[in-house]
Amino acid sequence: MRKRSMQRGFHAAYSWCFNTAGLVRGLLRQGQPAQAGGPSVADMSPLAPHPPGAMPEVPVSTPAPTATAAGARRFIYIACPWTPIGGGMFKVADYLIQSQARLPGDNPRLRPLDTRGSGSPARSLLVLLSALVKLVRGRASGQLAGVHVNMAERLSLFRKSSVLVACKALGLPSVLHLHAAQLHHSYRAFPAPAQALVRWAFSLPDSVVVLGKTSAEFVMNELKVPPQRVEIVINGVPEPRAARRTPQAVQRVLFVGNLSERKGVSDLLRALAQPALADVPLVATFAGGGDVAGYRSMADRLGLGERVRFEGWADQDQVAALLAQADVLVLPSYDEGLPLAILEALAHGVAVVCTPVGEIPHVLSDGLNARFVKPGDAPAIAQGLADVLRDTQLRERLERNGRALYEQRFSMSRFFASIASVHRRHFGLCGGAAQPRAAQERQP
Repeated sequence: MRKRSMQRGFHAAYSWCFNTAGLVRGLLRQGQPAQAGGPSVADMSPLAPHPPGAMPEVPVSTPAPTATAAGARRFIYIACPWTPIGGGMFKVADYLIQSQARLPGDNPRLRPLDTRGSGSPARSLLVLLSALVKLVRGRASGQLAGVHVNMAERLSLFRKSSVLVACKALGLPSVLHLHAAQLHHSYRAFPAPAQALVRWAFSLPDSVVVLGKTSAEFVMNELKVPPQRVEIVINGVPEPRAARRTPQAVQRVLFVGNLSERKGVSDLLRALAQPALADVPLVATFAGGGDVAGYRSMADRLGLGERVRFEGWADQDQVAALLAQADVLVLPSYDEGLPLAILEALAHGVAVVCTPVGEIPHVLSDGLNARFVKPGDAPAIAQGLADVLRDTQLRERLERNGRALYEQRFSMSRFFASIASVHRRHFGLCGGAAQPRAAQERQP
């Protein structure tokens, strides 16, 4: 029953994608007669009959764009939810937009393309439709060089697939930037037809950008994206502006992220109530949205009292201020990609206690630049925190090595240069076509 319901849901969602393709093709024809024998929207469906092992291709519409006005600057759309509801994905996109201020004037500008909005699901559908119309207008103007599509999981998969279908139908180059922490779990639970739909969506962009080796292997091995179309680009974060505080008697533990079970918030609260931390003077601050009231109630039941504070959602400047005051950042997640909270802590020279999940163990080393703890193990999380808070030499080593790692691999300038390299190759910004390259970390 559940599988049939999921299959019907995915069929309905992707029917929207195919109708999107028909919509944009119709807008571009602008009243021109349809070509005889051309494929219908139904023919494009991966659930329609096709030869064994074959996936359908979206018909590419290639009208001649209007001439770009003299002196007009080309631009690239960065597609994602342009509100805090987009989480880390939104922050990554926003960091890219902020960084382009240092570019020479003749470089293509990065422009936000909101695909979600902050309202109800019905309202978000209108926002998505508006985004698709902007793609049509950009294509017709001749100024839109390409579309950088940021994707997470759940409904983001459906929304961004619609954008990818539209790009393919419009003849626009696109790059898919995958930020999902749990897509592999969702994909493996899907029925076979739904899995085929996901694989088809991932076949549409010119390149799939992932955060690390784990994601690259999933995309290549399970989603069947050819290695030459997969590129690894590690996230980056801005250089901190605020100075670090001097050590205080009461140590400050900081959690940054959406308050949820996936992030291990219940485990962290239970860890703070463990005997290992009973004699450690500390205050733990939780900065993030989610079920704030529920976790505050849990903290009260555990008797944590004044040892915990809930700040709610915090913007970029507020997070920077909290990190400048923190002694330790803790992130006991069950699933992650490559969390910006950890990279921001490294940038600030803050010691990190985290779980070795997602791409984290590929970039951090236990005892060298982070302290690893087991997911879901409150006593182990408590002990990891106690070790770092009590052992000054350990904490200073993590701070020093973490900051050095940030400078080496996670600076914003390095990240922006890597993304710009991807754009140049796939959006025709160097006067030539992109050359195939097997999956590996992108160097600026």
